[in-house]
Amino acid sequence: MKSILVYTLIFLLTTCVVSCDRPRCNNENPIFENNSPNSKKYKDELVRQLDKIDQEELTYWLQKYEKQNGNESLYFHIQGGGLCAILHLSMNHWDKMENIRKKKGVGRRGAEFTNLKFDIVQDSLSTKFIYSTFDRLID
Repeated sequence: MKSILVYTLIFLLTTCVVSCDRPRCNNENPIFENNSPNSKKYKDELVRQLDKIDQEELTYWLQKYEKQNGNESLYFHIQGGGLCAILHLSMNHWDKMENIRKKKGVGRRGAEFTNLKFDIVQDSLSTKFIYSTFDRLID
């Protein structure tokens, strides 16, 4: 009886750990492979790829929080429709994400954000993805 409980517990814990992680994807884009997600080249390529993909196919998984030179941002794994990349999202406001900001992303890394919305601002010198909103957080 005790061994059945132990095996059941191990099974449940394994299921929770596996189900809380994002699906793996393989990046086959050399621009994503050879450039930093912060670089203009990477971001411009991400814009091109996003234009080709049905937004309904995309999933977003929180990777990390960063504060640099007074600017706060979040990094997301973005995948779906053949895309496997990192989204560097500038945070000009924190509507619906106040707790993530307060904890600097700790406790939410790996969480899925559904219907993440952002604006794209591009010019000859920079490309920025700026947070707008999201529907739901699945932790």
